[in-house]
Amino acid sequence: MRRSRFSEERTIGILREHEAGAAAPELSRRHGISDATFYEWKAKYGGMDVSDAKRLKGLEDENRQLKTLLAEAMLDNAALKDLLGKNG
Repeated sequence: MRRSRFSEERTIGILREHEAGAAAPELSRRHGISDATFYEWKAKYGGMDVSDAKRLKGLEDENRQLKTLLAEAMLDNAALKDLLGKNG
């Protein structure tokens, strides 16, 4: 997965500037991001504090790990069913 060059703190700081009255196109130009990226951040992080964003990132990482474990368990289960089916 590609790592962002902006930390959660910086992203939320940019969004706070927008809440304070700065225009979105001006912020995008000043920070070197596209308007689409700005609005994606706004949809994902809008109204969050830095601690909330860090918690969200931690939960997303945990969810990714759990999905990987589930996929591995399902593969093992399918392999065992095939093995038992051939022996029976």
